[in-house]
Amino acid sequence: MRKIPAELCVKCKGSKYLCGLQYCPIIERFRSFVGVLQRIDVTEKKVDGSSPPSVLVGERGYPKVRLMFNVPPNVFGDEAKNYENPSGWWGRQTLYDIIRYRSGLLSAVKTHEITDPWSLYEKEISISAISEKPVRYDVSLLSTPDVRLKFDGIVMPRGPSAPAQEIKINDNSSPSKKLEKLIFDDMRASEATINAYLNGEDVYKLTSAMSLGLLGLKKNRKLVPTRWAITSVDSIIGSYLLSKVKENTRWVDSVEVYHASYLGNYFHVLLYPSNYHSSWIEIWYPFSLWSYETTIVELNENYWGNYDFMDGGYMAARLAVLEKMNRDKIQSGFIIIREITKEYYAPVGNWHIRETVRKAMENRIAKFDNLSDAIRFVQGRLKDQKVDLFSTNVISTAIKQRKIEDFFK
Repeated sequence: MRKIPAELCVKCKGSKYLCGLQYCPIIERFRSFVGVLQRIDVTEKKVDGSSPPSVLVGERGYPKVRLMFNVPPNVFGDEAKNYENPSGWWGRQTLYDIIRYRSGLLSAVKTHEITDPWSLYEKEISISAISEKPVRYDVSLLSTPDVRLKFDGIVMPRGPSAPAQEIKINDNSSPSKKLEKLIFDDMRASEATINAYLNGEDVYKLTSAMSLGLLGLKKNRKLVPTRWAITSVDSIIGSYLLSKVKENTRWVDSVEVYHASYLGNYFHVLLYPSNYHSSWIEIWYPFSLWSYETTIVELNENYWGNYDFMDGGYMAARLAVLEKMNRDKIQSGFIIIREITKEYYAPVGNWHIRETVRKAMENRIAKFDNLSDAIRFVQGRLKDQKVDLFSTNVISTAIKQRKIEDFFK
């Protein structure tokens, strides 16, 4: 969570709001835990509820990993969708709402070998994870839940957890016909992912399918930790879209600026006339997650798709911009500038980056004749004017870079 100084919490005790928030996240988290535990039969250690669906594959212990079946106790039917609904949350739910939903899930945990996805399929466990509608689980626990909220910078947070003795599925799962067909097809995972995406499947269902070993050549299928699957799906689809974007001979005819914000994250995206080249700038402000002082992170990707380092947030944002370029049949360079403020006090996963940049690409706010003017415009909109965009390597390089046609003027 947000790194609030301990001495501030001691002085405040959740009543004076000295941290600047309108409520105490520590108290609200505890209240959520209590709410979850009140809905659990602690005597028989049983949980009944409809999963959104939500099944996660952990990394610890790899190649023997933990499967986490997330269930809101005594919540059934369509109401359970609210507990994991990235595209439906955007612009409607606050950070507090999302944490409340996520901490209202109980994770029933089972261990499983990554090389055996088939037994999960036979029990319809993995199929339930890609269902179009919530699936009712009947869970028997081995012990009372560990009441800690688990946060992750890539995967969505989850609530209390406990080892599961038995998990029964009491509903018929309903995956899309296209995705169900691909489960039986013997094709590479990347090919299956692109095929499903082009047929309208969203990236969240594809991540679940990838994570639970439902895609790929049958002899090679295995479970994939959810963190890895999220970035893998973004990368696979992004690489496909990039290949299509490079076929476009039309460039944007000016520098276009797009913008959207959500959950204390503010995004500006600049498209400029050029062959494909992308840049990513993250500005972490004091008391935002992971940082006590203003910190800037930069990343470049060249025409051939080589980038400085792997970053899940960048891959999610890149996908959204490539979707826009592919729709418009254009090729361009682009710069994504992300500002993270203290409003973003708890990590809720990369989904909000993907969805916010998608929204940004529907909201052009300005056009300019040159990149320098566009940067100055964005500079004037930053939350902290002490940050100098022109001093970053990404932007100074983009502005100084000369094109071939410049030599013929």
